[in-house]
Amino acid sequence: MLDADLAPVPDGTVGEVYIGGAGVARGYRGRPDRTAECFLPDPYGPPGARLYRTGDLGRWGPDGLAYAGRTDRQVKIRGYRVDPAEIEGALLAHPRVSGAVVTAHTDERGRTYLAAHVTGDLAATKDAQLRAHLARSLPPHLMPRNFRRHDTLPTTRGGKTDRRRLIAGSTP
Repeated sequence: MLDADLAPVPDGTVGEVYIGGAGVARGYRGRPDRTAECFLPDPYGPPGARLYRTGDLGRWGPDGLAYAGRTDRQVKIRGYRVDPAEIEGALLAHPRVSGAVVTAHTDERGRTYLAAHVTGDLAATKDAQLRAHLARSLPPHLMPRNFRRHDTLPTTRGGKTDRRRLIAGSTP
């Protein structure tokens, strides 16, 4: 459990989970950019040792490591790590979609699902057409459960998409 400067955080404090030791890989094969981002020199190990930056947040407590979320927007759905940005990019490739934000929700049975919030000239575009478009480039676990059409996406005072308002306004 380390902070942004790779210093250990006190027990009970949220930090990012890093993995080190002999079992850590050397990097991602054929992905030097991703390797440089996730496999960092280990300041606590022998020379040449690496730490793997998991992107998970957690805290040490009396019962061990407690998961506290992600540093990015990834969510886990049916055992798969899902990055909503990947789905948003595929939606934006549709000729009638001008804006797209994908949010994660939990239904009444505790299952996580995705909702796609879209803007654009979509009056004549059915959900099935958007699903077919996504199915050309994405696996089934990245398919949103529903599509919400908006005239405009809500924004924060800073001009960024207000995901909290989108999440609050969605129902299963």
